[in-house]
Amino acid sequence: MTSDTPVLELVGLERHFAGAGGTVRAADGVTLTVGRGEVVGLVGESGSGKSTVGRCAVRLDDPTGGTVRINGTDVTTMSRRALRPLRKDFHLVFQDPSSSLDPRMTVGEIIAEPLRLHGITKGKEAAHARVQELLAQVGLRPEHADRHPHELSGGQRQRISIARALSVDPDLLVADEPTSALDVSVQASVLNLLADLQRDRGFGCLFITHDLAAVEYLADRIAVMYLGQIVEQAPTRELFADPKHPYTQALLSAAPVPDPVTQRTRERIVLSGELPSPLAPPPGCRFHTRCPLAVDRCRTEIPALRTLDSTAGGREVSCHLVADDGTAPDAAAPAAEPSRTIPNTRTATR
Repeated sequence: MTSDTPVLELVGLERHFAGAGGTVRAADGVTLTVGRGEVVGLVGESGSGKSTVGRCAVRLDDPTGGTVRINGTDVTTMSRRALRPLRKDFHLVFQDPSSSLDPRMTVGEIIAEPLRLHGITKGKEAAHARVQELLAQVGLRPEHADRHPHELSGGQRQRISIARALSVDPDLLVADEPTSALDVSVQASVLNLLADLQRDRGFGCLFITHDLAAVEYLADRIAVMYLGQIVEQAPTRELFADPKHPYTQALLSAAPVPDPVTQRTRERIVLSGELPSPLAPPPGCRFHTRCPLAVDRCRTEIPALRTLDSTAGGREVSCHLVADDGTAPDAAAPAAEPSRTIPNTRTATR
């Protein structure tokens, strides 16, 4: 493994769930990398497949197809026994800390468990010292080690989840909606904690969220998912400044901005219809049923996720209407049709 080897590499990842009504294509050909020391945000609507990708990345779900590599090692079909020594290299922070922490264990036992399982510390004194160090790093006091999860607030429980995940000093952290179950004021403190720890420790992070303000603050690069597929990838600053894919444009138009004047005057792109069922995704471009710019080609031909020639950051877009030089149509252009665009008058929340 070299320093250039991604800590996470997904190639054509597929995860399908067979059921009585058919097969759900939760992830359908996802290709994504996370570099060492890089934070990659994965965003999209609920039901787009973000959490499924995260669970497959750490092998909590077995992929139906494609490849998962951790630090260059193919772990796609590894058995549980073969995978166990490698699990210290990657960890997952769950969305709901209340359900991911064992209520029968104390905080100290929860954080020390990975240390014991992987043989990182020898003896109770060494484990206790490491637990105290981790508690301090996530902003908690020594006495919290003797408490149970139900005795802590939601923000404190999520800090415990982060401490447990980082106890073995992993190369990759997958954070699945780590702030969605928290109050707004607590969300900020958890995001600041993640940013500080990532900067100090240098681990790669796949940050899964629907909170665009959070991903703009934390991520170096963003991948946008729609109905099991990635439709656009770009460095964060470029994506927010100039989104190319019509779905990305619509997604960003719904995000609140700090300037109230801009918030009142800009056009919000309102997509018609509901997210199609992953049981029966539409033919051609999966977004064409809701896209205000769709043409006949979009309804029949699947667009490839391709790298644009004009972007230095390696921007990738899956859209027939975006030219190779980066020229893209504006999804808010048909502003004369009020059913598609309305003024966004919501108060900014950040």
